[in-house]
Amino acid sequence: MKEQILYVLRTSETAVSGQELSEQLQVSRTAVWKTIRQLQEEGYQIEATQNRGYRLLAGPDMVSAWEVGSRLMDFHFLEDIYGFESVESTNKTAKELAEAGKQAPFLVLTKKQTGGRGRRGRSWSSAEDGAVMMSYCLKPEIEPAKASVLTLAAGLAVSEAIDEVTGLASQIKWPNDVIIAGKKICGILTEMSAEPDAVSHIVVGIGINVNVESFPDELKEKATSVFLEAKKRISRAELIAAVTRKFARCYEQFLIRQDMSALKEAYQVRLVNLDQVVQIERGGQSYRAVARGITDDGALLVEQKDGTMQEVLSGEVSVRGVYGYV
Repeated sequence: MKEQILYVLRTSETAVSGQELSEQLQVSRTAVWKTIRQLQEEGYQIEATQNRGYRLLAGPDMVSAWEVGSRLMDFHFLEDIYGFESVESTNKTAKELAEAGKQAPFLVLTKKQTGGRGRRGRSWSSAEDGAVMMSYCLKPEIEPAKASVLTLAAGLAVSEAIDEVTGLASQIKWPNDVIIAGKKICGILTEMSAEPDAVSHIVVGIGINVNVESFPDELKEKATSVFLEAKKRISRAELIAAVTRKFARCYEQFLIRQDMSALKEAYQVRLVNLDQVVQIERGGQSYRAVARGITDDGALLVEQKDGTMQEVLSGEVSVRGVYGYV
């Protein structure tokens, strides 16, 4: 009921009476009053005026299933949203929920993550009070080899949502980072459970530094946050809702051809690698080339010194001016 009341109050231009809420939600006025009181105790500023009703003035920067759900009640993409106080990782929890039979697509959120992981087995460090830590669980009918392309689709969705909500200008570092001013603001980790010829489920984990006010010395030259770049705090729930709307669109376009063809132009506009000298490290070897964009299958297309073109499917790709590479 919390998300329903928040949705009604947030979308109403005037105060909403207890009777109106009671009739819309088909519950008693006492139930409405108790839920309003709970929301007020959790930090929501809800004005109650006699003979007029309730009006939402402001809310806390809360990452909860009902707060995010209240911003998506008019948008039918997710089957459910699961919120937790603390988990080892949202990707792991999403996998467990999928294996328990929960219907996809769904979203997992947490306030605290104790064992977050990034690409290539690295740990993902997140500030509990200022980060977004979430995972989408999907069950597309696609070939397992196509799953990794969803990382790029998610990166595009996050970049577009950050710009829309904050007014900042973010970019994408292939294949899985969103950056601002040469520093990382978001990392994405896509994991799959599949049979040889069929996908059981795909989990797309996203970590975003939102209202993080500082970083330890070893990260401050490589990481940034919305707060540090925009000089203001924003609602993490609003950003999560925006990412969800953008990701749903990108996901639908991906499913048409099971590749990036419909998203490639929008992706490459944001690609910080584009036409830049990149350093590629894979298989114990390192070389430099010029990035020329991405293929429909999501590979990074690079031009070598002799003019030949090569597709980079995996490995470390460093770009000048990003994360300190000069």
